[in-house]
Amino acid sequence: MTANEIVSAFGFPALKENFVTIVSPFPLRLSWDKDTTVVKITVHKLASQSLEKILQELLDTYGLAKIKELGIDLYGGCFNHRPMRGTEERYKALIEAGDVKGSFQYLSLHSWALALDLDPERNKLRETKKTARFAREEYSDMIAIFYKHGWYSLGMEKNYDWMHFQFIKP
Repeated sequence: MTANEIVSAFGFPALKENFVTIVSPFPLRLSWDKDTTVVKITVHKLASQSLEKILQELLDTYGLAKIKELGIDLYGGCFNHRPMRGTEERYKALIEAGDVKGSFQYLSLHSWALALDLDPERNKLRETKKTARFAREEYSDMIAIFYKHGWYSLGMEKNYDWMHFQFIKP
């Protein structure tokens, strides 16, 4: 989808009235502070029901012990108003030029809370299926659950950014 199509379907980025808070059925460890857990996720209201179903189905399929063992509970974030990696300068230039709408083309889907990152340390942005943890067989059920509920894996679709699941088809 183009930025204009995303805005047409989901509204402007970072618009709080488009967000809801859901509660995960299992605790999520912050990937940057594994001793801290959260259960609340801010997500776009149009993606919230599917994400709730995904999280419940992950728990039903794997169980809490296996979720922890596999690192599926390592939460890298959902809502984060920011440009896509590598486009920061182009984004900044458009903002400084006053072209806010034009800058949307460089925003991450996290800006709309339409993307979720899991276990970012072992599924880095530039990793491929050769090294990404989520490319392994033991995660195939997890990937299938996301797809079943309308979310996509950039790892599966583009063979990079295996941590990233999004509600919009890439």
